[in-house]
Amino acid sequence: MLIIEVTNARDVVRQRIGRLGERLIGKVVDPEAQVEKALIQELDTAFREFGIEARIVSVQGPQLVGRQQLELPIQVRDDRTVTLSDE
Repeated sequence: MLIIEVTNARDVVRQRIGRLGERLIGKVVDPEAQVEKALIQELDTAFREFGIEARIVSVQGPQLVGRQQLELPIQVRDDRTVTLSDE
């Protein structure tokens, strides 16, 4: 199992929407959700190219504490199953 924590979501969204939109970060735009959505799409494409089937879940809540602890609870934001067949 992999856990990927995006640590610069605000910076990524800020770069994409510019200075004017910067004021909206946290009010209208959820930077973590936006970056995770884009990342899920990229992972989906890459996994299909490599023949990997997987379930990618975007959750809100868990936080890494140091290197040895993961705090929960979680709230699922997005859930995608990558399959190789076109069902």
